Amino acid sequence: MQKKALLRKQFQKLKVDAVLITDPVNVRYLTGFTGSSGFVIISEKHAIFVTDFRYQEQAEQEVKGFKIKIEHTERTGEIKNICDVYGIRKPGFEDHHVTYGLYRKLIKRKLKPRPVTNVVESLRIVKSAKELSCIKTAVKRAEAAFRKLSPHIKAGAAEQKLALKFEELLKLEGCKTLPFGVIVASGEMSALPHAKPTDRKLKKGDLVVFDWGGECKGYCSDMTRTVLLKGRNISGQKELYYNVLEAQKRAINSVKSGIEASVIDAAARDYIAQQGYGDYFGHGAGHGVGLAVHEKPVVSWRNKELIKENMVFTIEPGIYLPGFGGVRIEDMVVVRKNKAELLTSLPKKLKIIEG
Repeated sequence: MQKKALLRKQFQKLKVDAVLITDPVNVRYLTGFTGSSGFVIISEKHAIFVTDFRYQEQAEQEVKGFKIKIEHTERTGEIKNICDVYGIRKPGFEDHHVTYGLYRKLIKRKLKPRPVTNVVESLRIVKSAKELSCIKTAVKRAEAAFRKLSPHIKAGAAEQKLALKFEELLKLEGCKTLPFGVIVASGEMSALPHAKPTDRKLKKGDLVVFDWGGECKGYCSDMTRTVLLKGRNISGQKELYYNVLEAQKRAINSVKSGIEASVIDAAARDYIAQQGYGDYFGHGAGHGVGLAVHEKPVVSWRNKELIKENMVFTIEPGIYLPGFGGVRIEDMVVVRKNKAELLTSLPKKLKIIEG
């Protein structure tokens, strides 16, 4: 069924006669438009895409299945005009994206907008074969870049220089954009789950966390690998690594269609707690990946949402010891009926780097 038809099926339950889509990621999902300014209104019988003069030619090339309109007045005026022309009185708006200021303007224009939640995200959460193909290519680009970076990972290399080199390699592999800034975190900095690269130089005995993503046609990949620089006493670092690796293995093995997302999280979290590190794993075990690098489903202890076939998400447990260092291992999976299919393929055996 077409995306527009699936949206329209929700109208009665939502008590709306149209939806106003303003989130750029959702606009792209519905229309194919890759520009930065545009919105969509879908009613029972009509689908209108609106952008400004800068994107007129681009919209004509990218947008299919929508009437294209170029806005000439203030945005809420355009929305009001469209609603009047097509008899729309109760448009739904994305509650996570429309500001209170915009909502107030719509009210002043005598519209009766209603907040709606996850109307497009509920479609994006299950991936099509075409989307999976793009994600797999994004993964391949990301993995190829990491392999080429590997010779540069050694004692004396600065985090920032490694991150810059990594981003260059990702672009050379074909990524037009990067889903997020590359994370390179070494030594005690690796205990910060989202550390930013610094001028710190890698030292012997350091755990070094690399977290990065690739891209293909707007679709993202996301993965993490932790390596260890050989040093005199690295038994503690090894212990952390193999505990995280076992936790991730258990989470991956727990994946199947029909279970709650929290079950996957628990498979990793319970094991880490049993090893005495429960207080040092504070984030969710994973998240969905698609046109956004963080999207539904959220794989955490809080989420009771049921896992469905062809969902794509990460599994990324970690242990972070302040003042010592941290380990995270992150892979992407697509859900099949009775198991997870790994999309990422870089080796996970602990890599101990000499020198």
